[in-house]
Amino acid sequence: MKKNLKYNAVWLAIAVVAYIVIFIAYNTGFVNLFLDAIIVNIGINIILAVSLNLIIGYSGQFSLGHAGFMAIGAYAVAILTRYSPVYINFYGGLVIGMVVAGLIALVVGIPTLRLKGDYLAIATLGVSEIIRIFLVNMRSVTNGPAGIFGLALFTSWEVVFIFAVLTILVVSNFIRSGSGRAVLSIREDEIAAESMGVNTTKYKVIAFVLGAMMASAAGSLYTGYQQSVFPSDYDFMKSIDILIIVVFGGIGSTTGAVVAAIVLGVLNMYLQSFGNLRMIIYALALIIIMIFKPGGLLGTWEFSVKRLFNKFTKKGEA
Repeated sequence: MKKNLKYNAVWLAIAVVAYIVIFIAYNTGFVNLFLDAIIVNIGINIILAVSLNLIIGYSGQFSLGHAGFMAIGAYAVAILTRYSPVYINFYGGLVIGMVVAGLIALVVGIPTLRLKGDYLAIATLGVSEIIRIFLVNMRSVTNGPAGIFGLALFTSWEVVFIFAVLTILVVSNFIRSGSGRAVLSIREDEIAAESMGVNTTKYKVIAFVLGAMMASAAGSLYTGYQQSVFPSDYDFMKSIDILIIVVFGGIGSTTGAVVAAIVLGVLNMYLQSFGNLRMIIYALALIIIMIFKPGGLLGTWEFSVKRLFNKFTKKGEA
């Protein structure tokens, strides 16, 4: 317990330093509206990538349903703040979205997570599409394909930063816990883990539910910043975009997910001036990097606060 507190304290210290740097950049006029949008979207993508990495990288389950859970949080906030734009409704919608996404992930996860590989991917993709189509057809509540727009601005870079840090801390602490070790054992060899008495379905569902709830929170933050929500924003390609970040950074590396979200966000910013060629150049850059680094930017390497802490401890003793 004491070691975990020390590691979390180091993580928070790093987060505080990063916050101060960004804060200074904003207050010195370095960050304009365009850069603000880039920073906020990078933060949201960090939440999405880290949460999906928990499902794919740590539990070894190939899910394509993240966009659907993201849509739940997005619409929960939009519906509650549409006619009453106050912060209590925004955060209330965020919490409700997380709860609903968690319950749906629980109900869906128990039967579907018994599947493996391509079958699981297809099943989770189907769930995501069902959620999106359900939102499209609830016209009286969601305004159908036209979506909901003209919402108040609730999300700032500070809010996104705090949620991104919390997401990283939750995932990091979960992986170091007993349940996290059980999840990792399932990824390495599910049959061996089950033979040792690990309830594989239980721990896969736990990881799936946690990932879904975090994705819902990211959807709420995204709506709070964009001030609008449309069903087309949460289609199949949105799940693929998140998956690209995870694969690009390194499956099974939280550090890789964070770095990839930042790198791809910055790359996307610099490619804005290329117009229609932007997506072609973006795709080619991804292909080239994956050819030379097939395991992702960082592979399975993880920045370890424990190693850093032990290193400084040994130097102090010396």
